[in-house]
Amino acid sequence: MPRFIGANIYRGSSYGAHHPLRVARVSTVIDLARAMGWFQPGQYVNSPRARPAALQAWHDPAYLAVLQRAEAGEIIAPDLRKTYNIATPSNPIFPEMFRRPATAAGGSILAGQMLRDGGVVHSPGGGTHHGMPDRANGFCYLNDPVLAVLSLRDAGVRRVAYVDIDAHHPDGVEHGLGDDADVLMISVHEERRWPFTGDLQDRGAGQVWNLPVPRGFNDTEMQAVLDSLILPRLAAFRPEAIVLQCGADAVLEDPLSRLTLSNNAHVAVVNAVRALSPRLLVLGGGGYNPWSVGRCWARVWAALNGYEVPDHLPEAAQAVLRGLVWTGHRDGKTPPVHWFTTLADAPRPGPVGEEVRARLSALEARARVWV
Repeated sequence: MPRFIGANIYRGSSYGAHHPLRVARVSTVIDLARAMGWFQPGQYVNSPRARPAALQAWHDPAYLAVLQRAEAGEIIAPDLRKTYNIATPSNPIFPEMFRRPATAAGGSILAGQMLRDGGVVHSPGGGTHHGMPDRANGFCYLNDPVLAVLSLRDAGVRRVAYVDIDAHHPDGVEHGLGDDADVLMISVHEERRWPFTGDLQDRGAGQVWNLPVPRGFNDTEMQAVLDSLILPRLAAFRPEAIVLQCGADAVLEDPLSRLTLSNNAHVAVVNAVRALSPRLLVLGGGGYNPWSVGRCWARVWAALNGYEVPDHLPEAAQAVLRGLVWTGHRDGKTPPVHWFTTLADAPRPGPVGEEVRARLSALEARARVWV
């Protein structure tokens, strides 16, 4: 039985009134799952908050101490703010700036322990793939995917595959695990978008496969990537566990990317990779439109359980979606009706562009000579 890791800290916690992470995300998924009756007894697990000692498995103790001091309201000197990249527009100081990421990290560490003997875990609060060991980066104060892999290692799992379909390249995860021969890393991300890493040629000393894709990347192209890159590499690697970062910012309605996927693409990836390992951890990640991210991750949870998603949501689920607020964005003023009444997007097919074909061919050629 799949298990879901959540926490109340995501309910009402915000990076600030003008930050992209001002919107309700994880709480929306929890509320939708409850409204749909998708939590069976024992499935929902409260995430613990990781203690500094556990976070020090990858993060610098001095950095962790500054995060806690800043959360407590202590004035942090300008030089330390610069060193640790906090008190910036992207990484602001806010009331839960240590507790919230430490909860996400605690969930990922717990997931590694829960998967010791196999199974499936969904932790949508996780996926903070930009965090660096000694500084905040890209809305991420910690890096729970790296901590998840280290937790799996502590549980005796050696070969781990990390697959990332967020619109942004997982520079923090590649920094931490890119040279590990027992970690397969695959990232599909928008080209020429922050953090401007993850070029096609980047490979590190480990098994790193980066695929930057152009604007307008569609469902048909994602299926081609799944068939030509993700599934063959996973099959060849034979992972004992898969960590899938399932960022929802690659969907058409997200304000921070220019990709055009429907949430059907995310479900297709989840369903396809699940069969290739006895252990699967599905994390959240990016996603800055509260309706698109909530609907996407709720669909992911349904897929992991084999639940059929109705064409028209019951009133309780609609009430969750009608109660969302997205201030400061034009789409928040007049959301389309289907954001309230459905979870499944209309498919967004299209041609497989020459750029995508060429890059997949280049990676296939590299696979043939992989040593």
